[in-house]
Amino acid sequence: MHNLFLYWKPIIEVLILWFFIYHIILFFEGTRSLQVLRGIIMLLLVFFISQKFNFTVLDWLLKKLFGISVIALLIIFHPEIRQGLAQLGKRNIFRDLAKDEDDYSFVKQIVEACKNLSANKLGGLIAIEKNDSLASYIQSGEIIDSRVSADLMQAIFTPNNPLHDGGLIIQRGRIAAAGCIFPLAINQELNRVFGTRHRAALSLSEETDAILVVVSEERRDITIIYRKKFYRDMGVTELESKIKELIKTKKDE
Repeated sequence: MHNLFLYWKPIIEVLILWFFIYHIILFFEGTRSLQVLRGIIMLLLVFFISQKFNFTVLDWLLKKLFGISVIALLIIFHPEIRQGLAQLGKRNIFRDLAKDEDDYSFVKQIVEACKNLSANKLGGLIAIEKNDSLASYIQSGEIIDSRVSADLMQAIFTPNNPLHDGGLIIQRGRIAAAGCIFPLAINQELNRVFGTRHRAALSLSEETDAILVVVSEERRDITIIYRKKFYRDMGVTELESKIKELIKTKKDE
């Protein structure tokens, strides 16, 4: 029995370590701290290598760097850590592990909302978060944290709603916030038919890999902007398939 335990011990240790690393990454998901965490992991690997091969100068330098960086990271990323803790409290561990990655049911609600907005000559700006965090933009708006609903999105973009002028952000298949402030692109070459929403969407697409969906209240057309590229005059079927396609697109594509 003892020998059997010794045989399985390394496997159990690896599984426990994998479990904790997985949930540490989930903890930082949706914040800029995720990129910092990856950088820290790389530095730790370099640190272990320097100790293994007795690189004295590099080992001394990394020890000093780690000592200073802990306090600096806590101060700089205080808002992101706070948001990560809030998201951790909402998670169901077993539900997340069993989640179907191909579940794009929320996309249908986005398409339905865009169709209704266009039909009623209402404008809208929706950002769908992918790999690059939109946490700072979420904080600029009103936190909603609701399931994606076409009726709710249409209500948000109704002119007498105080949130209608800002952007709406979808994060992990939920409405994270509305009335969000996006940077405004100053692009002299941009066609003058594009208004403030299109310019804001273009600017965000230059900084992140978010999928931006813009409904024009003047022309009643629907445009997708992704990685500075415009997909104009999208029909309902085409809009749904394009959003799903872009969600599946890898970061380096």
